[in-house]
Amino acid sequence: MPGAVGARWVLVTGVCSLALLACTGESPGAQDLPSPRESSGEPPPSTPTEASTPERPRPESEGDADQPRVIAVHHTSALRAVSLRRARRIVAGESDLRVATARPQAALRAVVKDPSTVAVVPAHAVGPQIRVVSVAGIDPLRRPEQYPLRAPASAPPGPVTTVTVVGDIMLGRGVAEAAQGSGDPAPALRPTARRLASADVTVGNLENTLSRAGAPTQGGDSFAADPAVVATLREAGFDVLGLANNHLGDFGDRALVQTVRRLNAGGIATFGAGATVARAWRPAVAERGGVRLGFLGFNAIGESPTVAPGQPGVVSVDMPPRTGPLDEAALRRFEAAVGRLGRRVDVVVALPHWGTQYTNRPEPIQSRVARRLVRAGADVVVGGHPHWLQGVEMVRGRLVAHSLGNFVFDMDFMRETQEGAVLEMTFWGAELKAAEFVPYVMDDRFAPRFVSGRRAQQVLAVMRATSGPAHSG
Repeated sequence: MPGAVGARWVLVTGVCSLALLACTGESPGAQDLPSPRESSGEPPPSTPTEASTPERPRPESEGDADQPRVIAVHHTSALRAVSLRRARRIVAGESDLRVATARPQAALRAVVKDPSTVAVVPAHAVGPQIRVVSVAGIDPLRRPEQYPLRAPASAPPGPVTTVTVVGDIMLGRGVAEAAQGSGDPAPALRPTARRLASADVTVGNLENTLSRAGAPTQGGDSFAADPAVVATLREAGFDVLGLANNHLGDFGDRALVQTVRRLNAGGIATFGAGATVARAWRPAVAERGGVRLGFLGFNAIGESPTVAPGQPGVVSVDMPPRTGPLDEAALRRFEAAVGRLGRRVDVVVALPHWGTQYTNRPEPIQSRVARRLVRAGADVVVGGHPHWLQGVEMVRGRLVAHSLGNFVFDMDFMRETQEGAVLEMTFWGAELKAAEFVPYVMDDRFAPRFVSGRRAQQVLAVMRATSGPAHSG
């Protein structure tokens, strides 16, 4: 990854974060998402901060074009936010902190090596190895134009786009039973709604049908939810849902097709499933501030029918451990779809449904397939199905999150299936500048609630245990 120090995955109080450089990635007929909603922010889990001063932030521009001058710290640093007054002292070398004075990349290497060191560098230099400090309550990567400390730049930062991805969502069976009497078809989505809705685009994997038009195909593990949950999903911030999974076929072909249509009619774009081959393979595309983001996915677990001429179904790629040896022809077809999408959008996000349940250890085949998706043009790969958080790796500078765990599910038989992390990404134009894994734990009604402190550390430790360093691919 040119110009970036090797990534490190370190547990942080409340949030495991990274910032990284990535490259750009709709195929004809891609499904466009609705226009952006109004955003309402929600603060992240509580972290140590310095009391702010009443001094009003003001940009300190240098030259015709500028960018944030950021304070970079080690991931384990307790320094997360400072006042403008203290930030100026740090920049001037007048604080009690050890400030690296070398050129940007050398300074960042010093931060990675020594957690007590900080660096002051232009924002374009930061990579996945560090975390940036907010100044006067302003995050330099999410709000670069309002950030008060400036550095010269050959061009201003590209438009900022925030993308949130969550793990597996199942709103039937026990989740639906817990909602009875509440007057709300999906109250489990409410506690996180404000934060999810604050992103420009929010994506998840829906593991239930919205119809019981056919007989159940998986017995007690056949999942269906009230179609009224569509409005709640939209209110909870979801713009797009992946459907390439092993439960969309739980009530037969007619229910599968009705589910896709009901979601689309409710203003939620979908990908990975449909009544026809063309519809199932059509990616979802969102445009925000001139940046185009494309989403597509496949199911490697089986059970749902594979879409084919005359057969409604999901996009499938057979691979271990569930569906036999890797189907090279199917994977090459998906790689080609990634490449086509990458030629028409700025950012490609691939969401495979893969792996082994109830473990935080990704199967080796997941890394092999992820590397091929990245080579094909995927900028981010986010997996689902294991029902636990799994490790994270970097492949050629691109982020691969093997599983975010359950987001809403009625699996209350072990701790790990009742917790997970939301992935929040910040793009500058087509460049992925930051990603944070924000932990949560489900309550006794299966509603995820964000956590901090020791409980957050416990959740993220499951992911950290199998996360690797930067991977050259």
